[in-house]
Amino acid sequence: MVILMAAGDYEYDENEQRLKINCLGCIYGASIEDFAGCMTRVIDKILEVKKVKTIVLAKDREYEYGPEQTAILVEIARVIEEVVREKLMTKVPVRDSLQKRMLPEFNSRLQRIILNLLRSDPIGAYVELVREIRRVRIKMKETRYRGAYDFYRDFERDVLGVIKAKLENTQLIKLARPHMAGYHIGDRSLYREIFVPSIRPNFMLTRYMITPPENGKSVERYKIGDIEVEIFKLPDSASYFYYVLPPEFTLSEEKYAVLDAARRYMATHKPKSAEFVKTGRIREVFYNIGKDMIREVADQQGINLTNSDLEQLSVILTRYTAGMGVLEILLSDEKIQDIYINSPVESQPILVFHNDYEECRTNLIPTQGDAESWATRLRLQSGRPLDEANPVLDTDIAVPGGKARFCVITNTLSPHGLGFSIRRHRDKPWTLPLFIKAKMLDPLGAGLLSFLIDGTASLLVAGGRGAGKTSLLASLMLEMLPKTRMVVIEDTLELPVDQLRSLEYNIESLKSRSVLTMIETEMASDEALRTALRLGDSALILGEVRSTEAKALYEAMRIGALSNVVVGTIHGESAYGVFDRVVNDLGVPMTSFKATDIIPVCKTLRSADGLHRFRRMTEITEVRKKWDTNPDKEGGFVNLMEYSAKEDKLKPTDTLVNGESETINRIASYVREWHGDWQTVWENINLRAKVKSAIVDMSIKLQRPELLEADWITRSNSHFHIISENIMKETGSVDSKTVYNEWLAWMKRSLR
Repeated sequence: MVILMAAGDYEYDENEQRLKINCLGCIYGASIEDFAGCMTRVIDKILEVKKVKTIVLAKDREYEYGPEQTAILVEIARVIEEVVREKLMTKVPVRDSLQKRMLPEFNSRLQRIILNLLRSDPIGAYVELVREIRRVRIKMKETRYRGAYDFYRDFERDVLGVIKAKLENTQLIKLARPHMAGYHIGDRSLYREIFVPSIRPNFMLTRYMITPPENGKSVERYKIGDIEVEIFKLPDSASYFYYVLPPEFTLSEEKYAVLDAARRYMATHKPKSAEFVKTGRIREVFYNIGKDMIREVADQQGINLTNSDLEQLSVILTRYTAGMGVLEILLSDEKIQDIYINSPVESQPILVFHNDYEECRTNLIPTQGDAESWATRLRLQSGRPLDEANPVLDTDIAVPGGKARFCVITNTLSPHGLGFSIRRHRDKPWTLPLFIKAKMLDPLGAGLLSFLIDGTASLLVAGGRGAGKTSLLASLMLEMLPKTRMVVIEDTLELPVDQLRSLEYNIESLKSRSVLTMIETEMASDEALRTALRLGDSALILGEVRSTEAKALYEAMRIGALSNVVVGTIHGESAYGVFDRVVNDLGVPMTSFKATDIIPVCKTLRSADGLHRFRRMTEITEVRKKWDTNPDKEGGFVNLMEYSAKEDKLKPTDTLVNGESETINRIASYVREWHGDWQTVWENINLRAKVKSAIVDMSIKLQRPELLEADWITRSNSHFHIISENIMKETGSVDSKTVYNEWLAWMKRSLR
């Protein structure tokens, strides 16, 4: 008969003095160093069994704390036991009514330190004890009553001082004291330096449902490499079910044995910290070591592996040692946009947002061990903290096939521990033709945006979360010629700087302090922007305008410090919403806002049944300059293009068609061939639209999706300008029909 232990139950081996605590089902993880609740549970068990030499926390892995680390916790338990046994909390004599009134307040604070904080955060308890002694001494100096003075003196000498001395004799406080300056209650970083358990891992932590959902109807099946994905429609449910079957879930027992042995060896390999920073480097190191180790283990166990088997097992091993485990499987699917892992992580499957089927449940159920492993890797790779004192980590990391933005929360913000929200980025930048194909905007809208970028207008791309603002911003960057110097400022690195650099763009990237995590070692966004202004004449790209950099940006635009394109994103559902946020929320002077030329607005729209969502650009709005206090009422916002829900497309307004745009006319006034000739300007905008549309049509007709990607678009834009320049030199004007025909001929030659 097998007896299953409930969460928090323990087994005690008297001979080995080994305390094993079951942590399966616990809200907080099996880690003394990371979780205050776990430390409390362990110290309580030590108080109960007394003699302990080894502590094992059993979850999906067993975390073992050896005799030296266990002795540290035993000392803390002994201090608690001595304080209670010696009745130190009630030792101060009460001589009069004044002291009787003072006692409950001091006992309450002392009980919090001894009975609560000392069990969960002994270092914090010591810090609070020192602070309490300091407060009592101040009160001794300030009081005018002899009875109060005697009470403070006795309390400090006979209670606080005695407990402080006991703690200072413990190994934990001796180790921590040199590093206590600036210590915050709840910060677990010192514990991570002191407590490092040995881990006896199973091969994988993630649980998964092996059978498809009952009564589910298969609606699509596809593969990502050697990974099978199947989408099911569930009866009586508005959501779909994302069923994935990675190869590691279907390996033979022999292959599992080889992987498990190889992974145990890999756990002992500790690369230098510099290797962790370079994700590509650590993957390469682990892949090579793992491949050799798998080959060696297979030979020792007499298992014959083909080259294909060896490659497969090496990729899997790298995924679960140097990578993000099962998350990499989901992030390798180009159809997945978002991944959600809600806390407590073991309570429900991983949820995804699929481009075709929107919100889906998956058959993957993470464990607390998964969450802790992901959090640790994100801390290492980002260099940012994640603990109770810093409960939010916001970072971008590279994953096979692209990048992903991770927002991680933990205690004290999340009452149930770790939770994750992950936004997947394409491995290649979005382009305007890709948006045309996805129906987010039409060719004329793309042509207009291309014209405005060439005309060095200032644009703020507005929209809600997930509306496509950052992706559109990336596509606008590709409308600049590679020779144009760009300075990019972001607090989380989402824009495709590396991809543009590989296309030989002249680009510099700056990373500013996140407004969420507020890491003091990172430069504030307004300081980063002022630094960017000193980096030479450049197009300025802001990942998002959301805090103090707004004032610096508009100040620079007003005084003419920016003579090139300025493009950024901002949260807002309309042009007036952007104005309201910039002026009222971010404190930019009202007249400074007029430095904004164009506001394209992206939105996520819903179908009539409420079950489907799709992204559309709903307006391209011009900000005019002749208004005083309310641009919405005084004609300061004029739409150049508007979304027609009936036709599901972006349509030009009379203002645009009739050549009444102040921004476009200003751009035209600086070009000799366009000055005073609206028809030529309008032809140029339509020419750009025709080129974008032709690229999409050729891609579909020839079944060559790569024509819509950044490298082709960059080449196309460059040749478009070169052809225009050559025709201008030959004829003295730029005839749109001639430019298009020559561009089309170049495109056809390039496709051979």
